[in-house]
Amino acid sequence: MKAMILAAGKGERLRPLTLHTPKPLVRAAGVPLIEYHVRALAAAGFSELVINHAWLGQQIEDYLGDGAGFGLSITYSAEGEPLETGGGIFRALPLLGDQPFVLVNGDIFTDYPFAQLRQPLAGLAHLVLVDNPPHHRIGDFALCAEQVSEAHAEQPSLTYSGIAVLAPALFAGCQPGAFKLAPLLRRAMGEGVVSGERFAGRWVDVGTHERLAEVEQLLAVGH
Repeated sequence: MKAMILAAGKGERLRPLTLHTPKPLVRAAGVPLIEYHVRALAAAGFSELVINHAWLGQQIEDYLGDGAGFGLSITYSAEGEPLETGGGIFRALPLLGDQPFVLVNGDIFTDYPFAQLRQPLAGLAHLVLVDNPPHHRIGDFALCAEQVSEAHAEQPSLTYSGIAVLAPALFAGCQPGAFKLAPLLRRAMGEGVVSGERFAGRWVDVGTHERLAEVEQLLAVGH
């Protein structure tokens, strides 16, 4: 099974850190955010990794190289202009092949055990959900009997963690260009082919300076 890290975001809210550094290379406890994912995926047994990038993306390639130093092989999908989540994945599909793959947002910090995603995918997607953080109280989706659906009043909502397993067939009928992933997931939910799980471990959406500081604190406690 291959894995993909989404690393094309510009990180506007992390300025000035991201004026001259791509968001995935912003450091927490001296280590670029993306390196935590690369090392965790390698430790979980993944050997082939695809990374997309746009803003200052060459710096990511220069830092990680071909992945040999981390014990895996890295291929890059360079985007001339940001293609949003769905468009970026769609562009990278030729590198990912025809089998389900793990997807990880490059701007999260987590201790999620990626090895447990290396199992057959029953539907078109499997989402890892977390409890709603303070900055996203409304949540994204509902989880009932390991099936993910639109959030509704009868079921407490959860937040999509930015970790998933996706089948290439989820993108059937899509065209090249910029588009979001969420509408594809919602369509698949309507067809009952999106499974999910709730993760209660460490997870931070590193979108602001405050949340970057939160990651620093977690790492300090961890050591």
